[in-house]
Amino acid sequence: MVVIMKPKTKHEDIETVISYVKDMGLDVMVNKGVNYTVLGLLGDTSRIDPDTLMLNVHVDRVMRIEEPFKKASRKFHPADTIVKVGSAEIGKKNTFTVIAGPCSVENEAQITETAQDVKTSGAKILRGGAFKPRTSPYSFQGLKLKGIELLKKAKEATGLPIITEIMSPSLVETFERDVDIIQVGARNMQNFDLLKELGKCTKPILLKRGLSSTIEEWLMSAEYILAGGNQNVILCERGIRTFETYTRNTLDLSAIPAVKKLSHLPVIVDPSHSAGMSWMVEPLSLAAMAVGADGLIVEVHNCPEKALCDGAQSLNPKQFDNMMKKLHTIGSNMGITV
Repeated sequence: MVVIMKPKTKHEDIETVISYVKDMGLDVMVNKGVNYTVLGLLGDTSRIDPDTLMLNVHVDRVMRIEEPFKKASRKFHPADTIVKVGSAEIGKKNTFTVIAGPCSVENEAQITETAQDVKTSGAKILRGGAFKPRTSPYSFQGLKLKGIELLKKAKEATGLPIITEIMSPSLVETFERDVDIIQVGARNMQNFDLLKELGKCTKPILLKRGLSSTIEEWLMSAEYILAGGNQNVILCERGIRTFETYTRNTLDLSAIPAVKKLSHLPVIVDPSHSAGMSWMVEPLSLAAMAVGADGLIVEVHNCPEKALCDGAQSLNPKQFDNMMKKLHTIGSNMGITV
């Protein structure tokens, strides 16, 4: 349930409504806009009679929310959430943030060289996998903690903030200390024990959509993190499993405007995992910008043909630079800063 106060309502009059709601056993989330203050009621709202609330002369209107997600809902939080990481402001209007780097951290030279290349081309954040959830137990599983140390060295060399994927709740403390953005991969989107722990973090969380998850399920996973107290959540559409086998996954571009309507959280696109083929990354990236995404997370490797993981979907530095130039051109025509 949402209670919208009338414009210019005094603080003490808003507090009166909040006290009434809390006395009924509910919690209140307060969102102050330019003209209106919106009170989001959390708990068993069946205890609240909307008509009784409307008796208060300072209440403009009361609306019931049908969606199961509350804190992630735009009705609760009308203003866009902006997640600040380094010089990047993910979710800021007319801003497009690019995150780039290799699928996996392999060695110091590889990650540092790639970091320097993507920074030169305009990427604002460095990605790199240290812990790799792989379908096969025989595939390269990542360098684990050593990989994080190498990411930190690349950060020191370039100044780029770093993002990497977490797999276990036992690693939350380490990631909180060493990583700038904590990524939750598609396979862990509904790892609820992990999501609860991440809700206690102060670092931003990038939450990828699950392999076959609906938009509602995706937002409900975000709700776990938000409910824990961490409001810095970035959503990532990375393609979903459909009957189509030509591409690795099917990029659901329609999810971008849908999520923008339903939620205040920023949403970016992973064109690399969506397609599974490097030649598709550029057109999907351009489409992501056109449909309103807040940015990209792209796989770039200094030598894709020798990559230990997902080389086929990785751009080389020259390809990435060419794509960034096109994004700048299209963005300038749309009033978007890359």
